[in-house]
Amino acid sequence: MADEKKPSLQLNEVQFQGTVALAYNMYEQGKMHEAETLFGGLSVINPKSYYGFAGLGAIALAKRPPDLDSALKNLSTAESLNPNDTSVQANLGETLLRQGRIDEAKKHLEKCFALDPGHNDPGANRARAIVGGLNMIAQQLESRLQSQSKPAAKAS
Repeated sequence: MADEKKPSLQLNEVQFQGTVALAYNMYEQGKMHEAETLFGGLSVINPKSYYGFAGLGAIALAKRPPDLDSALKNLSTAESLNPNDTSVQANLGETLLRQGRIDEAKKHLEKCFALDPGHNDPGANRARAIVGGLNMIAQQLESRLQSQSKPAAKAS
């Protein structure tokens, strides 16, 4: 049976975008296994589209514990395909931050914030909250260090 063709799955643009929406809805509902399967399929069907990689990266970041290596790999691919997606920049910044790669994280978080000047994107707002929390912790730590380094007043 040399004439048998291997089955292939091809989606037209409407079907592809519908699958993207379904995968995202599964992710939002916490159905991570189903979302991961769909996003993985999307990345195979169309490796030039960032959606599958962005979804796989977001899922890897959301796992407990997070799979930071997988998140970084998939989000970096998504970013190379679409550098102007706010959520991809936010998730990439968070991933790098969790890996302790502060300078690299800063670059992606700043781009994320620049892409969302109206503070409308939930991913960017989550990233803003993370950065705000880190700034508050840094200020408290600095305050404690300063109070510990002041010489104690001598009692008369």
